[in-house]
Amino acid sequence: MRACVATTVHHPEDARIMHRQIRALLDEGHEVTYVAPFTYFNVTPAMGLTAIDVARQAPYSRARAALRRGVKGADLLIVHDHRLLRALPYRRPPVVWDVREEVTSGQLARAERRHQVVTPAVVPEATLVSPSPPPPGDTRVVHIGRLSIERGVTELIGLAERLIPYGIRLDLIGAAAREVRPLLRDAQRVGLLDWFGYVPNRHALRMAEGALAGLSLAGDTVRAVPTKIMDYMGRGLPVITTPPGAALVEGAGCGLVVPLDVDAVLNAVLDLKEDPVRRARLGARGHAEARLRHHWPDHAAAFVRRAESWAGQPAAHALAV
Repeated sequence: MRACVATTVHHPEDARIMHRQIRALLDEGHEVTYVAPFTYFNVTPAMGLTAIDVARQAPYSRARAALRRGVKGADLLIVHDHRLLRALPYRRPPVVWDVREEVTSGQLARAERRHQVVTPAVVPEATLVSPSPPPPGDTRVVHIGRLSIERGVTELIGLAERLIPYGIRLDLIGAAAREVRPLLRDAQRVGLLDWFGYVPNRHALRMAEGALAGLSLAGDTVRAVPTKIMDYMGRGLPVITTPPGAALVEGAGCGLVVPLDVDAVLNAVLDLKEDPVRRARLGARGHAEARLRHHWPDHAAAFVRRAESWAGQPAAHALAV
């Protein structure tokens, strides 16, 4: 099978796209053409891929041109941002939309009439679970993933300052929205925290190991379950999350749920620092749950079989959404 995978929004090394779905296809011997903003993110495409560079959030005409190149000879097209459904070339293989964003019920219904729509219920979110991570330590807390206002960057910076007297550092591992980068640079410059910027997923997971806790802070506008919680669980870390991650954390019994408030997060961190038995217990529970339900290699084969099935559908030549 030849698959074309496309995004104009996500980082080309996005864990779900590159390190899970594309890697699973390549490992099964399928050919993959990857349309992504490589130049924008200064990324060298991985070996084994046919890469097509596209501008981030490219105009529809340029996105369509990139897709037209990408689908030549392809049996399946998987797109990871809704806007690409408006840039589909007329001649194309069956289309799969992997829903990665907040969309309206109308958008979802229109897409489902014309394409295969994939949600985490169909292809689950997952992570790479370490077989035997070290126990949680007590000198640093970590945050993995994109940094933005809606994902608590202001609170994270405030927390970092409050943690210093207790000998705890904050590690931020992930790219940041343009508008918050000056705040993060200033905080790092004065020694409040360590911001590592974008780090490939496998390395980011290893960097998180041994932390006191993994943080998942998000405002009410973020409705999806943060996948970073599974990352923390897979590395044996207790999780401190705001309500968007409550169901996962409470269901696994692997952490604490707090409001998006610096004092509340600080108190949760200090409680765990003072109770090594509790944080080890929470980390172990999360790790066991992640190994049972959220280890990507356990889901990879099913994803590939689905992709092969989707590619066997009659080609759709309907006009783009």
